[in-house]
Amino acid sequence: MASKLKVLQVIPRLGYGGAETGCYDLAHYLYEQKCKSYIVTSGGELLEYIDKKKVKLIKLPVHTKNPILIIINSIILAVLILFLNISIVHARSRAPAWSCYIATKLTARKFVTTFHGTYNFKSSIKKFYNSIMVKSDLLIAGSNFIFSHISENYKRFLNSKKKFLVIFRGINTEYFDADTIKLKNVEKLKNSWKIEENKKIILLPGRLTAWKGQEMFIEAINLFQLKNPELDYVAVILGNDQGRTVYRKKLERLVQQFNLTQKIKFVDNCRDMPLAYHISDVIVSSSIEPEAFGRVSVEAQAMKKPIIASNIGGSKETVIDNKTGLLFDSGNPKSLCDKLDEIIKLDSLTLDLMGREGRKNVINRFNIDKMCLNTYSEYKKLIN
Repeated sequence: MASKLKVLQVIPRLGYGGAETGCYDLAHYLYEQKCKSYIVTSGGELLEYIDKKKVKLIKLPVHTKNPILIIINSIILAVLILFLNISIVHARSRAPAWSCYIATKLTARKFVTTFHGTYNFKSSIKKFYNSIMVKSDLLIAGSNFIFSHISENYKRFLNSKKKFLVIFRGINTEYFDADTIKLKNVEKLKNSWKIEENKKIILLPGRLTAWKGQEMFIEAINLFQLKNPELDYVAVILGNDQGRTVYRKKLERLVQQFNLTQKIKFVDNCRDMPLAYHISDVIVSSSIEPEAFGRVSVEAQAMKKPIIASNIGGSKETVIDNKTGLLFDSGNPKSLCDKLDEIIKLDSLTLDLMGREGRKNVINRFNIDKMCLNTYSEYKKLIN
């Protein structure tokens, strides 16, 4: 059956997010299992890294929410499914999921979805739009938190005859490995960020958007500075505003208001995230809304770095409090400040132990091979 399996994954854009990297990794894994692997997407930064001999790329405007284009996409997908003799269509976002749903109904093929986020559902229309993600033959939740979220909010859309399960997201622990870091690259990155040697680094990665909690982080750093006026450190907010220029300016004004321009630095992007984690002394995930999974927390642990994360959503599953990192009260700058103070004052032996426990936690529970194997196994069950 494995050699006959042909999987078409559909995702709006192939960027650096958790859903996108999961799609990328699974596509290459399927080839290694002697399956035919295809990705339909509108574009994205990861496209240049796709091995074209292993994964076939098809470009379509599947990022669009335009109803007419969604229908046109569904017709094109149906033709592709029949022409390529696709066995399974796996959608990873709502707009393309509608096109995939129609296409699989027309072609009588298996339909799989992965529910990657909580999605906004303030109106009944929006909730119906989101519900396409639970209309599949196989519904995958990326964490126990997302599983509970779906069960509580989309119960009336769920079909008890269809399979619904959790497959934790995974990361590439060979890529996120401190042992692969080169000293010359450490110096190069610090120079490009204009950070002096021996200065402690507090890193907050994530795109600039309100729910990621950058405002609250800045407030916490202000409190941290008042408690540690003599400490030589810099807090790096690493992430692109993706067009949210008003929000970025708001953050910059807040930094100026607290007189923290010498302590907080904005960096738009970094193509080598393992290196960014490696040069940092502590990583923060300050989301004020639940993370579906919390990739930053997992990547930091894989790099043997202490992580401080909000005590909501997926972070409660990925971080073992007081063992692989610390959890703070979500949305509470004082709580985050206290945890930062606690981490900064830990001795090197305790930090080393926390780092080793963190990497062990990721390898055992959140590695990419486990995610890909579990997904592939469910594909085979679905076909059989």
